[in-house]
Amino acid sequence: MVCADIYSREPYVRRGGWTWYTGSAAWMYRLGLAAILGFQKIGNTLQINPAIPPTWDGFEIRYQFGESVYLIEVHNPEHVAHHIRQMLLDGQPLIEGSIPLVNDKQEHHVIVTMGKKD
Repeated sequence: MVCADIYSREPYVRRGGWTWYTGSAAWMYRLGLAAILGFQKIGNTLQINPAIPPTWDGFEIRYQFGESVYLIEVHNPEHVAHHIRQMLLDGQPLIEGSIPLVNDKQEHHVIVTMGKKD
């Protein structure tokens, strides 16, 4: 739960109020999606650059772009906190590291493998 303010006067000292009310939820969502999962949309591309706890095995994101769906799987076999070793879009390597978004009404699969580069 995210609090918008913490009370400092009796009888409510140290109690939080206005939870999920004043925009704090949006900032928490943005922190999780952008800063931790590394998900960032720039124009018609997606950047995935996670900074996750090394104990995580990975995570998944389902993203809809127009009428297309992007199923993104992030794998962390070496249990690193960051660094992308490889990205595949529909089985093909992504050289530039960004995912091109197209509204072709198809389902696309993105595999991101974290780890040290060879």
